[in-house]
Amino acid sequence: MILSAHQPAYLPWLGYFDKIIRSDIFIFLDTVQFEKNSYTNRNRVKTPQGAVWLTVPVKIRGHIDKTMMEMEIDNSQDWRRKHLNTIFMNYKKAARFEECYARLETLYRSRHLLLAELCWEQLLFWLEELGIETEIVRCSNLPIRAKKSDLVLDLCRHYGADHYLSGILGQDYLKVDDFTRCGIGITFQHYEHPVYRQMWGDFLSHMSVLDLWMNVGGYGLTAEVAG
Repeated sequence: MILSAHQPAYLPWLGYFDKIIRSDIFIFLDTVQFEKNSYTNRNRVKTPQGAVWLTVPVKIRGHIDKTMMEMEIDNSQDWRRKHLNTIFMNYKKAARFEECYARLETLYRSRHLLLAELCWEQLLFWLEELGIETEIVRCSNLPIRAKKSDLVLDLCRHYGADHYLSGILGQDYLKVDDFTRCGIGITFQHYEHPVYRQMWGDFLSHMSVLDLWMNVGGYGLTAEVAG
């Protein structure tokens, strides 16, 4: 059994979903600490001027002591309307805009107080749109409260996983020997980003999944779709 895990992410990039696809169980790490200036509450979309950030504003005070599921969204800012307007203006000529944008508008009607709740609802939306059926579990629903490498190891042991699929940054903190002693192998993800039909000039990789979804649909997630 292959297990993977990742902290919540707003409008995740394609590698996030590649990790889920390659796993039997994916853990939504909403118990870890929020990281400022990470991809947790922001990601990029493509415009005629290049990539721009769409950022969910959060109440940053005291974030060092807060887990992801405690981080509050700053809803005093009308960020939902701004994000939808940016998406509309830059993707209204995309091949799949008509069929996609209405569903996106419905998604953005939800008004969440916590960042993790927003990311969870959006993750379920994207998994359905991409046709991904991997089992998804919220870490906050599990009786596991270790940190960093020990957290991942405990998750693998809890589910009886014999393999852990890690992001490339896991090389910086995972204690591989601990996993080896427990009979658990580790693979570090090396995602080969697909090239697909995209608007606005030369292809830009590492955009939000929204870019692929609007232009070619979820079938381009792991294969080259040039044209």
